[in-house]
Amino acid sequence: MRFDTKIAVAVREDLAVWQKLNVTAFLSSGVAGGQPGVMGEPYEDASGRSYLPMFREPVMVFSADAPALARTLDRARSRDLPTALYTDELFKTGNDDDNRAAVRAVPTDELDLVGVAVYGPRGAVDKVVKGLRLHP
Repeated sequence: MRFDTKIAVAVREDLAVWQKLNVTAFLSSGVAGGQPGVMGEPYEDASGRSYLPMFREPVMVFSADAPALARTLDRARSRDLPTALYTDELFKTGNDDDNRAAVRAVPTDELDLVGVAVYGPRGAVDKVVKGLRLHP
């Protein structure tokens, strides 16, 4: 099935595997929590047990170096697309309040990005992630 919208996550290629997974999960939660309509319906198994809903469309995960992440964020912002970001400083914090404070303390062009997520119309998101490689 082809969707009119796209969810893309780009993570810095030099991170440890656990960091890549953690960043991807956090960035995906930003899209889920910030964009109405991206979540499907709750799941239920044949025994009648319920499970949480998930995205209604695939999440494309890309690998990038630091300059490519900055370019990705710039492209998303220039198209006014909803974005989530994760900076290196967030690995050192322990809660959501400290996370927001760590981001707030750094000007946009000085953010030490380790991941960016973007959501929007398929064509616009494709332009934002152009040149990035799908994560292996």
